[in-house]
Amino acid sequence: MTAAFTAHRRRIAVFAPYRAAMFTRPVLSPAARPVIEATAPVVAARLPAITPDFYRRLFAAHPSLLDGVFSRSNQGSGRQSAALAASVVRFATALLAGDHPVELVRRIAHRHAALGITQEQYAIVHEHLFAAIAADLGDAVTDDVAAAWSEVYWLFADLLVATERALYRQQANDTYWARWRLVAQDRPTHAVRHLVFAPADDTPVTPAVAGQYVSVRVATADGVREVRQYSLLAPGAERRIGVKRDDSGAVSPILHAMAVGAEVELSNPYGDLTLDDGDDPLVLATAGIGCTPAVGFLESLARDRSTRRVLVLHADRSRADWAFAGTVEALVRDLPGATLHTWFEDDRAHPRMVLGDVPLPERATLLLCGPLGFMQAVRDQALALGVPDTRIRYEVFGPDAWLKGS
Repeated sequence: MTAAFTAHRRRIAVFAPYRAAMFTRPVLSPAARPVIEATAPVVAARLPAITPDFYRRLFAAHPSLLDGVFSRSNQGSGRQSAALAASVVRFATALLAGDHPVELVRRIAHRHAALGITQEQYAIVHEHLFAAIAADLGDAVTDDVAAAWSEVYWLFADLLVATERALYRQQANDTYWARWRLVAQDRPTHAVRHLVFAPADDTPVTPAVAGQYVSVRVATADGVREVRQYSLLAPGAERRIGVKRDDSGAVSPILHAMAVGAEVELSNPYGDLTLDDGDDPLVLATAGIGCTPAVGFLESLARDRSTRRVLVLHADRSRADWAFAGTVEALVRDLPGATLHTWFEDDRAHPRMVLGDVPLPERATLLLCGPLGFMQAVRDQALALGVPDTRIRYEVFGPDAWLKGS
């Protein structure tokens, strides 16, 4: 660890109590801006190498973080490292451009809240991330460089902490996790299991908004807990999810093998891919098990007897692989302003979703959920058809290394 970084750590300890008073809109200081402009390309290029070292240091010092917080499978694949690199680079780039990356902060804050991340853990991450940066860049980490990048980190962290605190205050309870019991299940397709949970204790239930998800935490064979997020199939106090089995996964095989009466831990509902209060048209574009948030949206619209124009677009391997097909079709029939279009890989004439096949309503908001490649392809089509980027929203489960505009 360089002397410059060690000295800067002491200054950060003194500075920390004042961070909460920072303004909401992040602005780089005059001293930090030229340093970040000069070093951002270097740091961005080195982050893929820095972040694996950071995680090694973090888990060596705090192995408990691998129990129910960080995903071991994401660590093994390197996806978490890629996501961290992407978010740090995007935040620094936004600061240089004078932008407020509200969407990035909000999405990450919701994911952190769904994992029960605490304010104290940001200081732990700072310690080990900057130790990894110093080890990789060596003497290039001068006092000025350490100070500037620490400023970026704490601007980012403070925005996340403030957003997470606001989310926690909206809960009906003061806990991160509660026990829920499996009370019913069925199999809409051979690969998908529909699970219905009821509270197993007296923890007050936080109502969900359509489009939100919950974290499910289960113990694996070696006793270590793993967490995954699943979209809720209905708003309100219900907890219904669709789980697609991944034979190589750590969590979905456990959920598929559960018997009625078994218990799991669920988080409060989170997620910012929710319906707005306007009446502009909606386009719900989904693929595979990504149809689950669309079910929640349609359930909410049906309960409100909405006349809003809704275009439901779904792509899948085949009709037989489309989970909740009957539910979606019934909800579309109940909504006077809704229409449905589908694409299936086993249909040679229409194997892939093509937005040009359907007339997109003017002023429509496009909500995407599905595999990453699908969302990138549909987003590119939408942009080519003139849909503004500000009207394209998406949900990524797992580490989000997709940067809009890239």
